[in-house]
Amino acid sequence: MKLKLGIPKGSLQEASLQLFRRAGYEITVNSRSYFPVIDDEEIECMLIRAQEMARYVEDGVLDAGITGRDWILENNEAAVVEVADLIYAKHTFGKVRWVLAVPEKSNIQSVKDLEGKVIATELVNVTKRYLEQNGVKAKVEFSWGATEVKPPVLADAIVEVTETGSSLRANGLRIVEDVLESNTKFIVNQAAWKDSWKRQKVETIVMLLKGAIDAAGKVGLMLNVRREDLQSVLDVLPALKRPTLSNLSDSDWVAVNTVIEERTAREIIPRLKAAKAQGIVEYPLNKIVL
Repeated sequence: MKLKLGIPKGSLQEASLQLFRRAGYEITVNSRSYFPVIDDEEIECMLIRAQEMARYVEDGVLDAGITGRDWILENNEAAVVEVADLIYAKHTFGKVRWVLAVPEKSNIQSVKDLEGKVIATELVNVTKRYLEQNGVKAKVEFSWGATEVKPPVLADAIVEVTETGSSLRANGLRIVEDVLESNTKFIVNQAAWKDSWKRQKVETIVMLLKGAIDAAGKVGLMLNVRREDLQSVLDVLPALKRPTLSNLSDSDWVAVNTVIEERTAREIIPRLKAAKAQGIVEYPLNKIVL
């Protein structure tokens, strides 16, 4: 038996492949094939655009897949099982926003000012519902790409996804309002979720993927310290939970193992040394499974 798994093609592809790699799965993509090779004989991968993933999972073409909350909603709230939130995007480990944006010099200050206007977006259905909720009638046109360059000539406004807003600013656009906050999700076909083997396989994959996300930006620290200096060392450490303490063969010494934010390591290590810690080792982490 195999689990048919959809890997998002496009903007999320490389970030997804890197995440699977940290989780322990090596996926090899051939530029001429939509069927990547994975080093797990129980998984069969297929590259599918995130925009279409929910539909194919709902229909059973795929057992499971990775897509965004935005595309689940865009596909008429596809009837899939949302197993887990995987908080990562193209460039960051965070959520994304779909925003209403207009040219810097536009007179549009709120969604109410869109009455009778033209809006370009790839997220057509969500945008139409957004306008309806605000009592606004406007024309929503599907954008095939390069949406940021369409105002003001081809559209009065756009609804576009952003992580940082830098691309919008670079194209002379300003954000008027947030339309939707979205994050990546691991979704499963309802029938596949009821299958005990596939469900267990999915739960294992999700556990490892979440562990890889939780480890992002963190490192492990190992060090030795005399018992008499232990408390001063512990006072320096911001632990994920509590540091792990192990007795060494020399009863006067204790080994300490903990997890810290990588960005704080350069500040903490000198303080640990000053607190009389010895043999300090910093090491990378692939996964943290809580």
